[in-house]
Amino acid sequence: MNAPHPPKVAGIDPTVPPPTHTVPPAPPAPEAGPAPDAPAGTPPPVAVPEAPGSLLQDRLAGWVSDLTTLHELTERMCRTSALDTALEELLRAGAALVGARRGLVVWEPGDGLGPRTTVGHGLGRADLGHLETVPREALLTSTADLLAEPGLDPRHREVAARLGYAAGHAVPLATDDARLGTAVWLYDEPAAPDEHHRHLIGRYLRQAAEHLALLLEVERTRAYAATLTGELLPSRLPRLPGVQLAVRHRTGPRGGDWYDALPLPDAALGLSVGSVTGGGPGAVAAAGRLRASLRAYAVMEGEDPVAVLSDLELLLRLTEPARSATALFAYCEPGARRITLAGAGHSPPLLTGERRTEYAETSLSAPLGMLACWEAPSVEFRVEPGETVLLYTDGLLRRTGETMDRACARLRSAAVSVPRALRGDPGAVADHVLATLLPGDTARGDEDVVLLAARFG
Repeated sequence: MNAPHPPKVAGIDPTVPPPTHTVPPAPPAPEAGPAPDAPAGTPPPVAVPEAPGSLLQDRLAGWVSDLTTLHELTERMCRTSALDTALEELLRAGAALVGARRGLVVWEPGDGLGPRTTVGHGLGRADLGHLETVPREALLTSTADLLAEPGLDPRHREVAARLGYAAGHAVPLATDDARLGTAVWLYDEPAAPDEHHRHLIGRYLRQAAEHLALLLEVERTRAYAATLTGELLPSRLPRLPGVQLAVRHRTGPRGGDWYDALPLPDAALGLSVGSVTGGGPGAVAAAGRLRASLRAYAVMEGEDPVAVLSDLELLLRLTEPARSATALFAYCEPGARRITLAGAGHSPPLLTGERRTEYAETSLSAPLGMLACWEAPSVEFRVEPGETVLLYTDGLLRRTGETMDRACARLRSAAVSVPRALRGDPGAVADHVLATLLPGDTARGDEDVVLLAARFG
């Protein structure tokens, strides 16, 4: 049997630079000895104890250094805006404070509403998979020396040997009101933080937990809004001869955009997009009500888009007088490749194909709810075989950060640049346009984005 290793005392990782204003430690005093010219047998002089003021100065310097380190690490945490990023920052800062190379956070909010996840620092996906097989109670317990731990779970010992760690320090993540999870830092050799560093990591985690709790609420709110919006929109797109449909919808914090595609009598198809003013759950609910009402009007009189939008405007004025909305409704006849549409304050559709990429000519009209009685003439045009009609909400243009004229020009350029090999798939066309118009992270605004593509054969 191997003799247990004496546990080491872990400290702050030396890779974290100390504050520039930290007072350096005083050099050790030389040992006292007899003077060189003293007669033989003369006893050495008695060492004078260090002045109390010097000890106090060193202690204050240590406190200032600790507070500065905690302040810098807490500032880094507060600059994070996503839960995953914040957990990674917590592990990185904690590893520096306790002198560990690796660690993980088991995130499981105590209210059971999720999300539940495990985030690692210095651990690969396979490593996290092995750690998931260790009983949770054994993994989330501090152990200064796993080899010397009596009654260690055999699976824990096996995983520790495989991953090469010999000790762990676990700290719960919690606020005054809720438990959030547990953070564990792993040491390559038997080790444990001393009382001073346990105090530092405790203070840091108390501040970090409050920030993590706020990010958790933000993430839950966004997920709730996205779920609510998704439930108010079509669960699937219809399949009709002569037309292929695809849609891309990205929910923003404000909400309020909708789209629809529904089969109509005589093998026709109704397409609509729109947006209501305001934001939040109220705007999402209002968009759902308008979409449901427009479906009913489209079934009854879809061949006349002006009548459909006129009825919708009357309903909006009577039921929600404080709101206005933009809308576009298109009555499509795939067999004849003919489209009749009307718009109320909405951006015109974009037609793109091998021979042309241009905006459909629509009449200028105010949004619904802005005039005492809305009415605008409809327009009719034909689509060439293989052309795709793009219907979109203004959020797509606003997220570019450009003026509306420049954003429209960029949208047309994105449609022109679609490769020929992709033009037969409306989903690929929509993806290319989004990737070109909004490269990288598209969250440059709080607007919804809707892009509905209809390719006619």
